[in-house]
Amino acid sequence: MSTLHTVNKSPFGDGALLSCIEHCKPGDGVLLIEDGVYGALSGSAISDAVVARAADVTFYLLEGDAKARGLPEGKLLGQVTPVGYDGFVDLVTEHDRSQSWL
Repeated sequence: MSTLHTVNKSPFGDGALLSCIEHCKPGDGVLLIEDGVYGALSGSAISDAVVARAADVTFYLLEGDAKARGLPEGKLLGQVTPVGYDGFVDLVTEHDRSQSWL
């Protein structure tokens, strides 16, 4: 059974993303939304943790939230897949349950 984890807090002011990564099981997905999209920036304090778990956990980024925050595509981790709102809905249906990290 897989879980879709959604993280909406910036990893630079909150430990939700790191806690989420530590609790993920192989096959889970992590969707970065709202200020959580900052967790997809390469070269950040959290990027090593994301890259390390990308072998068995799939990371996604809500494109609209990244664009709203002006995140340049060239600065995003290659291990994070951008999705639109339709993709968000697909992810919810593809996983057995959802967990929000607030």
